[in-house]
Amino acid sequence: MRFIVIDLGATATYLAAMITPAQIRAARALVGWKQTELAQASGVSEISIKNIERGVTDAKASTLAAIQDAFRAAGVVFLEPGDMRQGGAGVRFEA
Repeated sequence: MRFIVIDLGATATYLAAMITPAQIRAARALVGWKQTELAQASGVSEISIKNIERGVTDAKASTLAAIQDAFRAAGVVFLEPGDMRQGGAGVRFEA
């Protein structure tokens, strides 16, 4: 999981977790989705998903958030590095 800094102007700045291409591929495998199904569930184009998973494009935070939200709705939990309570970095499916 990568982190980006989100600047809210004078009000606040915080770190937001961003999922990695490997986590996207793993999450797709957990729920049994093809890239076309992820595209439909997230509203992100299939070509964008292909490029993100291959690491040939640096996706916008909003694109990654849409993908992550689609997976969360399907029961996937994204784990942050050092999250020992959940078993470490990666993904997990909660039915």
